[in-house]
Amino acid sequence: MFKTVGVAGIGQMGGGIAHVFAQNGCRVIAYDPSQAQAARGLATIAQNLERQAKKGIVFDAGIDEILARITVASSLDEFGACELIVEAATENEPLKLELFRTLDGIAPEHAILASNTSSISITRIAAATARPDRVIGMHFMNPVPVMTLVEVIRGIATSEETFHAVAEAVAFLGKEMATSKDYPGFIVNRILIPMINEAAFALYEGIASAEDIDRGMKLGTNQPMGPLQLADFIGLDTVLAIGNVLYDGFKDPKYRPCPLLVQMVDAGYLGRKSGRGFYRY
Repeated sequence: MFKTVGVAGIGQMGGGIAHVFAQNGCRVIAYDPSQAQAARGLATIAQNLERQAKKGIVFDAGIDEILARITVASSLDEFGACELIVEAATENEPLKLELFRTLDGIAPEHAILASNTSSISITRIAAATARPDRVIGMHFMNPVPVMTLVEVIRGIATSEETFHAVAEAVAFLGKEMATSKDYPGFIVNRILIPMINEAAFALYEGIASAEDIDRGMKLGTNQPMGPLQLADFIGLDTVLAIGNVLYDGFKDPKYRPCPLLVQMVDAGYLGRKSGRGFYRY
């Protein structure tokens, strides 16, 4: 099992990934280009551990020990001791490609580079490195400490050794794996994002209010959260970015992003994180 894990990005997803690896005994080196975001990420991890302690998932006495396993790096150069590095940067392909080129030059030759991308081609990401056989997708679900699934995506060059090492890591974290081929959206977002987009079209076309659309899907299909509320939770910019990956990747008009969704992102209405999306927060 990996003893030292790097996490590139300490936002909502990266912080959760650092949390679960540290909780399971791994040393974690985490980096974020924003010191303010790194501080917020660590504070969120501490809050989530306290929440787990109240539920009896962890012991109060163990919180400091878990947090002590997480080191915030001042630069990516400190990832040189990592056996696994999980990239959790913004869902932006040029940014990810540049980050993987940098990590490839820093990480030990045997290290595995994983991306938490929810839609971008692992094959293209891997091609930016000199170790495409040791690049793989590890798409954690949000919130990471709570959600059981990890979607594992094999690029065309991903080796069996890399796949089995990551499968063992997923099991070690107490999570379950769904394996996908490397096509836009993989499994979860290939199905989820068109549903959210169709809900946005229903609102855009005046079929129903946001509340009634969500109520219909929650009560009619037994979903815990309606699609528009879920979009706000994910972030409308992220939903749109994944929608564009599907639309560009398949060249199929059924994936065309709803104009209302595009307009809301242009206006900065990004959901919970901005205080306004399909709902106000």
